[in-house]
This record gives sequence, C-alpha cells and structure tokens, in this order.
Amino acid sequence: MKDVFEYTDELGPSKIIHVHEPSVNMKAILVVDNVAKGPSIGGIRMAEDVSTEECVRLARAMTFKNAAAGLPHGGGKIVVYGNPKMPKKQKQNILRAMASSLRNEEDYIFAPDMGTDEECMAWIKDEVGRVVGLPREVGGIPLDEIGATGWGLSHVTDVALEFCDFNIKGARVVIQGFGAVGKHTALFLRDKGAILVATADTQGAVYNADGLDIDALIELKEQGKSVTEYSGGKTLDGDALIDIACDIWIPAARPDVIHDDNVGRLNTRLVVEGANIPITHSAEKTLHEKGILVVPDFIANAGGVICAAMEYRGSNKTAAFETIEEKVRRNTQMVLDRMKQEGVLPRHAAMDLATERVKKAMSFRRFSLFSTAPGFI
Repeated sequence: MKDVFEYTDELGPSKIIHVHEPSVNMKAILVVDNVAKGPSIGGIRMAEDVSTEECVRLARAMTFKNAAAGLPHGGGKIVVYGNPKMPKKQKQNILRAMASSLRNEEDYIFAPDMGTDEECMAWIKDEVGRVVGLPREVGGIPLDEIGATGWGLSHVTDVALEFCDFNIKGARVVIQGFGAVGKHTALFLRDKGAILVATADTQGAVYNADGLDIDALIELKEQGKSVTEYSGGKTLDGDALIDIACDIWIPAARPDVIHDDNVGRLNTRLVVEGANIPITHSAEKTLHEKGILVVPDFIANAGGVICAAMEYRGSNKTAAFETIEEKVRRNTQMVLDRMKQEGVLPRHAAMDLATERVKKAMSFRRFSLFSTAPGFI
C-alpha cells in the first residue's frame, strides 16, 4: 500500500481522510489539497473504480482551477465508492452518511461532480449545510441543469480558435461523454455553428459524418437510454471515438482517456478538456509536438466551479454566466499568449499562472497550506 505522504509536495495536500460506515456500505475519501486562498471547493465523484490517487490528482486540479480563475477558494475533492446508478434510496443513504461523517471538515465545501447532481447536494445540505450546486428550489444555481461548465467550454473554444487555422462555423466536433457537461457543450457550440459528428456514453458511441441531432440525443438520455439507441447514426465501441476525424475533440467524462498507448490515434486539430485530468501529461506533450493545441482542464472547464463560488455568495444565474464568460476568456487568452511567447506547453503556462497565485496566497499565511483564523469559512 502506498504511503499517503508520498502524495505530498510543497502545495499539499493538507489532509487526506478516509471514511467508512458499514451499515450503509459507505466508503469515501476526502482530499483537501490547499486552502491558502480560502476554503476548498471540489465536487463529489461517485464511481466503482475511484482511488486515493485519483482523488489526490483531482483535488490538485481543483487547486489550480480555483487559483487560475481568481476565486477565493482552494482545491479539494471527494470520491465515493459505488455505482451512481444504484437505487435512489441506497444512494441517498450513502451520501448522507458520507456528509455526516465529514461534517466537521469546514475547510471543504461540498459540490456535485460525475455521479452526483443537484438532488444529491440537497440531501447533503440537509446534513451539513455547507454545499453548492443546489436545486433552485432551495436557493441554488443548479450547475448541471443550466450547463455552467459547458457555457465556459464554449467560450474557451472561441478564444482557442484564435490560435488555430479554422473557425467555429462548420467545425466538426467529437464529445467523449454525453452527460451534463457534454450535452450542454454540444448545445452551446451548435449555437455558434459547430456540428456534433460523434459522442459517447458508458454504453458506446454514435457517429454521423453529416451531424447528430443533439435534441434527440438529449431526449434519449432523459429517458434513461444510451446514445447508442440513436437511430440516425452508426453505433461504435466507445473507444472508437478516438479515431474519428474532427476539428475539435472534447473529453467530458473520465480521467486518463488519452494516454501514451492511444494518443497517436487522435485525429483532431484542437482539444478542449471538458473533464478533469482526461489526458496524461506525456500524451499532451505528444499532441503539442504534433501541432495540436490542447487547452488544459483547469483552464477549460472552470465554468462549473466559478458558478459554484458565485452561488456560495448568493449570486444568480445571469451574474454567474457573465462572470464565467469574462474569467474563462481572459484566462484562456493569458495562458495561450504565454504559451506562444515562451514556447511552452499550454499546461506548463497554465500551471505557472496558477502556482504563482497559490504561492502568493501561501506567503500571507502563518501555516502555508491552511488557516487557523476564526470564521475561516
């Protein structure tokens, strides 16, 4: 078993907590990475194959994401072991137990991620109160329902195209993952003139070179069906999505879907990372060397956490969308300008930007990674 201190460096993590409640078969991990800038915000991911290492990596991505977005928050993450499609009552019991077991960890603010949604956040609010991404009926801005992350991704794509040799009109798009992020990204890019030619979910992929009917795909998903049941395209194995020629490829599901063993198959001109850590760093380097622009995750998909931070301070959807647009466009421009001027990978430019901001915040603290100030939250 790996020693948890092997995960540590000068930025964190501040704490790693494993919680277990056998009466409801709850097993979960909280990683609070760095809260020098403020209490951490990071989503709750539910899946059967999560791990401590994945949680640590995701928490660090949130530290960088929140810092790059200029938010007064650090990075954290929770992973919960389980099938997110389990019976609703069972899922509710697990998430309530998880939240209750972490009720005193006030340097972490609960939020939704893959496998959890607004309703899940309402259950957690009932247990601990410290949560964002709530249903509007209890005063929240429902991040997944309104498509906050997808809204940001569409604007990131706009800016990234200024560094490419094509425009959005008629651009062929492939989205790996057709959940909350994927479907809204597809809609927002369609409004700009792009064409979705392929997408996938956990059951497989669907492809049509002339374009897919996004509304029909969304209707299938709302009925609890798979995109593979769409009648207007060719059904493929999910992995085949990597091979489809396109202009814009957007990973919007699990980590490490592109790695050294399959990166050579990717046939695109621009990658905008809608998921967290979807491409290994070495694979990103390979794409950069091939002239394929990759906008890294914590720059590209920051729309959701920006919206969450706005909700935490009592804002509304209109103000949140305006702020998302302004912040992600500015940060994408800064990172890609730095990439061009310094001749570095986009991720290196983004990490330098975020790390500078985190270290500056750490310099004001007596203890660099956390605060003992009363009323910190």
